[in-house]
Amino acid sequence: MAIIEAKGLTYTYPVGARPAFEDVTIEIEKGEFVLLTGPSGCGKTTLCRCFNGLIPHFYGGKLEGGITVAGLNVADNPIYELAQHVGMVFQNPENQLFALSVEKDIAFGLENLGVPREEIREKVDWALKTTGIDDLRDRPPYELSGGQQQRVAIASVLAMQPEIIVFDEPTSFLDPLGAKQIFAVIHNLNRNLGITVILVEHRLDLTAKYANRVVIMEKGRVVLDDEPQKALSSEEARLIGVGIPKATRLYKYLKANGISLSKIPLGSEEAHQAIREVLAA
Repeated sequence: MAIIEAKGLTYTYPVGARPAFEDVTIEIEKGEFVLLTGPSGCGKTTLCRCFNGLIPHFYGGKLEGGITVAGLNVADNPIYELAQHVGMVFQNPENQLFALSVEKDIAFGLENLGVPREEIREKVDWALKTTGIDDLRDRPPYELSGGQQQRVAIASVLAMQPEIIVFDEPTSFLDPLGAKQIFAVIHNLNRNLGITVILVEHRLDLTAKYANRVVIMEKGRVVLDDEPQKALSSEEARLIGVGIPKATRLYKYLKANGISLSKIPLGSEEAHQAIREVLAA
């Protein structure tokens, strides 16, 4: 059952001379982990703004075609209604944090929905523990590291218990180790809680292994939509300039030189195991 369904979706910003994306048709099933990637400026972030109603209700502009999210028609339902189904985590966590303590930041959305105090306390405690930051609850967000701030931003969205969470390049300001830790948190939310995840990301070496599907955009259009192994090993993905995982590039190199692995690897662990199988044969 599709939790997000877009048909022939085209959007132009109020001051745009041409559409930011056009004729996008896509379905995302409940519980999927979808990796959305493509060159900068291809329309990824703009498309994600449609999922929670920021487009068209906040940014304005012209939205053509149709899109439903969690059974709600985006064009006909206000942002506050969509926000109860869709959470969004942005590139820079500082843009989402403003309170004097982590606990208050996480409680903010629930307070605005008028959730009873005791229920807020329970949900905040749960979100803190789920993201592994229970020890930070009384700390001011501005004193935290980038990785800690990003976990707080995730927890503030998670406390709302949305069905869908959209992550728009959530590790842009983090080093590889910090990014790896954040991606592990996101993976656990999808695997353990069944939350539908849409991750906009360029670091495919760290993320492709978690995805059920990879959607690649170029010049405002969806050009590839397939399982990660097929999408990222395709010639079209290489020509677009997507950052193909090193393990997948190694697979293609070995295949071109007459060495076939049992499957297309997306990460170093998979590549290591596949190569060991070949050497043992």
